[in-house]
Order: sequence, then C-alpha cells, then structure tokens
Amino acid sequence: MIAYLSGKLLVKATNLVVIDVNGVGYEVQIPLSTYYDLGEMGTTVSLQIYTQVREDAIQLFGFRTGLEKEIFLKLLSVSGVGPKLALTLLSGMSAEELTQAILGGNLVQLTGIPGVGRKTAERLILELKDKLKSLSTTEISQGQSVTNNDISLKSDVVSALINLGWQQAMAEKAVNATLKEESKRDFQLILKQSLKKLYR
Repeated sequence: MIAYLSGKLLVKATNLVVIDVNGVGYEVQIPLSTYYDLGEMGTTVSLQIYTQVREDAIQLFGFRTGLEKEIFLKLLSVSGVGPKLALTLLSGMSAEELTQAILGGNLVQLTGIPGVGRKTAERLILELKDKLKSLSTTEISQGQSVTNNDISLKSDVVSALINLGWQQAMAEKAVNATLKEESKRDFQLILKQSLKKLYR
C-alpha cells in the first residue's frame, strides 16, 4: 500500500495532482486545503497518501498534513461517507475548522458545505464527536492558520471575493493560505494575494 509520495509536481488542479516519482506519474485526488499548500508545477512535493483498493480501481488520496489524513480516515468511518464526500468536507473547511465544527455540534457550519445535508451533518457529529476528542489539542491548534485577530480581516476579504463572483469555500481557502504566508495584516494586500491564488 502506498502511504507517502514525494516527487515532481506534473499536474496541479483543484481536485487532483499528478506526481512524477522516478519517471512514474501517480494521479492523486486532493482536497482544496492541500491544493492551496502546493507550490508551482515542476517543484518537489510530498504528500501523505491513503490508498483505496476496489475491484475495479485503485485510487490515491493525498494530504499535506498528517492531521488532514487522520480526519479523512475518521470521516470514512462514518456510515454513508465515502472518499468523495470526505474530500468535499475537507475542501469546505480546513481540518481544524471541521474538527471544531463537529466537536461543537455546529450544524449550520457543516450544512454550509455544498453536498452536506442535515442528516449527514447530524451523523458526522454523532459518530465522530468522541473519536475526534482523541486528537491532540496541540496538533489541532498547531494546524490553525487563522488567529482570532485575523477573523475580522478574513471575513472582510472573503466577503469581497464572494462579491467578485468566487464561491465561499474557494475564497476562504485562498484567504487562509494567504494569511499563513503574509505577516502584514493589510486588507488590500491580503485581497490581492488571495486573488492571485484563485487565478492560478
């Protein structure tokens, strides 16, 4: 089973990448959170991998952090949640935000992700609340990309991007990634850099 891949980034799309490992190209499906953490094509990338083997196909799912992979596997343990929905959930929110939403029983946040209905959200909370408590709080907090001081700025920039026609989930991912990289907390700068990420 493939658990880890490191190689040259050949193809980069919002839902999948192709990684060249010693001349062999591996197609790996990814969530948006991983997409925004990847470099340009041609650069070397490393991904944590989950391999799904079925009768008709072998599929690889890739993640930038162990926390993302861990939560992906926990999502798969929920009845009715397959890899596609698990990726959708991790694309709609960061691993840390998703964990907090489930632990806090936040149905509004969960049903705000496209494709997640109330019944699915309730099932996620019911089946994962105890499992996610076992995750180290240090691990979760270390992964958080946005501090409390950034919440207002993030909200303003996301709102501006939505007004420009971008979907909320994509806008939030771009802003989160930009806030990780930029130390200066300036609205125009964060908006400009977020737009650059969205237009890549």
